[in-house]
Amino acid sequence: MKCIGIDVSFSILFTFAALCHTGAQDSCAHQCGELLGTCSCRATCQSLGVCCPDYKEFCLQISPYSGSLMGGKDFLIENTAFNASSVLTCRFKQQIQTIGYVATDGQGHCISPLLYETGFIPFEVSIDGGLTFPYSGTWLSVHHSKVSDGEKCMLVNETKWQYYGTANTDGNLTLTWTPQALSATHINIEVWGYQETGDSYSENWLAEWKYLYTLAREIPNTGTFSFIPVPATGNYSTWDVGILRIIPSSYSDGQSNIPSIWSSVHALAWHLGEDFRNDPNAWATAKCIEWDRNEEKLPNFLEEIIDCPCTLAQARADTGRFHTDYGCDIEQGSVCTYHPGAVHCVRGIQASPQYAAGQQCCYDSTGIQILTHDSTGGSTPDRGHDWGSPPFLKPPRIPGYSHWLYDVISFYYCCLWSDNCHFYMKRRPSSDCKTYRPPQAASAFGDPHFFTFDGLNFTFKGQGEYTLVESDLTSLRVQGRTQQVHFPNGTGAQVTGLSAVAMQENDSDVIEVRYSEDSNLEVLLNQKVISFSEQSWLDLKGLFLHSTVDQNITAMFSSGSGVEIRGSGGFLALTVLLPEKFMNHTQGLFGVMNGNTEDEYTFRNKTTMSVHASPQQLFEFGANWAVENGTSLFTYDTEFLLNNFFYEEKHNASFLPVFFPYEDPADPLVKEMYSLCDSDPFCRFDVLTTRSLQVGSSTKLSHQNHKLLVENLQPVISCGWLDHPVNGRKNGTAYLLGSTISFICDEGYELTGSKERICQVTGAWSGDTPSCILGTDIKQVIILGCIFGIVGLAVLARLTFLCRKERHRSNQKLVLEVPVVSAQETMKFQKSF
Repeated sequence: MKCIGIDVSFSILFTFAALCHTGAQDSCAHQCGELLGTCSCRATCQSLGVCCPDYKEFCLQISPYSGSLMGGKDFLIENTAFNASSVLTCRFKQQIQTIGYVATDGQGHCISPLLYETGFIPFEVSIDGGLTFPYSGTWLSVHHSKVSDGEKCMLVNETKWQYYGTANTDGNLTLTWTPQALSATHINIEVWGYQETGDSYSENWLAEWKYLYTLAREIPNTGTFSFIPVPATGNYSTWDVGILRIIPSSYSDGQSNIPSIWSSVHALAWHLGEDFRNDPNAWATAKCIEWDRNEEKLPNFLEEIIDCPCTLAQARADTGRFHTDYGCDIEQGSVCTYHPGAVHCVRGIQASPQYAAGQQCCYDSTGIQILTHDSTGGSTPDRGHDWGSPPFLKPPRIPGYSHWLYDVISFYYCCLWSDNCHFYMKRRPSSDCKTYRPPQAASAFGDPHFFTFDGLNFTFKGQGEYTLVESDLTSLRVQGRTQQVHFPNGTGAQVTGLSAVAMQENDSDVIEVRYSEDSNLEVLLNQKVISFSEQSWLDLKGLFLHSTVDQNITAMFSSGSGVEIRGSGGFLALTVLLPEKFMNHTQGLFGVMNGNTEDEYTFRNKTTMSVHASPQQLFEFGANWAVENGTSLFTYDTEFLLNNFFYEEKHNASFLPVFFPYEDPADPLVKEMYSLCDSDPFCRFDVLTTRSLQVGSSTKLSHQNHKLLVENLQPVISCGWLDHPVNGRKNGTAYLLGSTISFICDEGYELTGSKERICQVTGAWSGDTPSCILGTDIKQVIILGCIFGIVGLAVLARLTFLCRKERHRSNQKLVLEVPVVSAQETMKFQKSF
């Protein structure tokens, strides 16, 4: 018997002897994802033909594969048919159970549960009443705001819902949804509230979504509902952050983990009590002051969050640490509701280490950061990171909802429902960029050409698998596979290009991006091909993964390092971004990141080669960084990959590339090359070696992108925020090198100190701190006023003294003139009454 393949996971070879064993086959029941003695239950087994016979029965494929962490999504189990009489029990994370069902076609369905985390959640299925769970798969739990609108019920004119009861906001509210999303003729609409109980930052701090009441019962499932809200009574009115849930009327009120459609999370102004309706400003002011007092008792999270980039260009380039805030996106028209004056905002990707806080940075049309000291549209940090933070489950790490309680509803209290925004901005001040340090970037693209972190470039055309960068700081490893390029006529060229990149940091998930055998771009998560058809953002172990519409893949690791991969002319173009803390902690083809190009060509044994080495010598340097099977992160799930990269040497020493392509003036391609490439040497090199103008064009674009990235990531000097003087004002809100801030005093005051200050190359402002003091004329008026006041007081005091003296003399005279009355006369007078 001849084996046709082999299943390799994390570079551990599953031996032919085991796969070719002729004895009894193992079963994938309870063992999906495992390598067994005679067969495999891993996803790679399908392409290799070494799966256990019951692999497809027990290792579940589902559709859809993702939904909101709020739960209630009905998903189909595609690859396994069940007995029509079976009652399915679905169990998530071995803890949370939901009731499944078998449809008339024999296919099983599960209902996703309410979760307090995002990411891939393991689930199992039982058909024996929950005694055993032999079937298993994974469900992707998604941040509620990142779920498509089509999966939610929509609050028509959401602003009206969130301002209802305030001035000039009343009347009907309308809710719409897709009726087909629930298989029911009649539905109930429920109100749920969110709270966090217990002591902040303690073990008993818990998150809770709680059913409050049913807003409408047994109404037709038509897809629309309108009503006039009435104020909530009793304890319900204390819930001001919540959500609506639509369920089939056949279920009980508040029943958990059943088919559901949820609205967006919102401020429940429409349901608040009479005290809010009667005086929204007073109600919100009291809430704002209470929030401010509570904030005073909580730890200061501002000290541990990352500083904002100085410019919009830096913010958009630092993709390992910052990502677009979808609430203010320049690509979507810059609709920045909560940040007036901004055109784009980004959020720090990773939450802060101790308090799980977040950073937000907003920029104006000039590309300068907006600060809350200058504008209510400024950058505001968050006590609760909007995207949550592993391990999730407990406050303040709950995705979206911790942020709502600590940073959003308080904004309504202080800024939107009352005029107390100064309270909010005091607790959420912008951090300027005075201590921000941009990352360093290294790139590889084309034939392939390498640009190191320190700015050196070279071309290495080895065939094999190589370490591009590794670091002892976080056990970061980024590896690249190069394959032979073919001419347009199909014959092999003596050059190579990047065909796959694999990466991992510490014990994170392993990500691989590659061109498949049919030339499609594939992304693998722990050796399993994943799809971005439903979600473009994945929360994974130790990293976040994002894919754009045009399949640009970005991995963002917990250290702040970022890896960007793009398909480009049949090759992969790669960029690695590393924060400053990686200085002197890197090695590989991208060199030693330390600002010194002299040691870029450092071998594994720490010896170095001259930066003026020949292409042939550079070929030897590159070969030295070939990976080994024991440390390879790549997936070998086809015979081609096994035969060419697993069994063969990691560096193909017999492959001799073209080091100096010949430029024949008589070659018609050369004239077109001149027109296309102009003076770009990498574009010209690749056109000559591949005979492809398309490859040359892609190389030129990648080169331009790298140069622009490096330019955008240049350090920028900031002198920090400047305040205006008391009794004066300032002109200017830019605080970067060369910026000028001028100062003007209010009428009647004179300026002392510097009238204007300029941000200098030292990072300090020129001049002296300005002050506004009383002007000379006003001083004279005040002095004269004081003199006249003193004189007047003296006169008044003298007159008062004389009056009192005269009154005393008059009283004495009156006493002397009163007649003496005898005792007998007095008695007669009393008897007369």
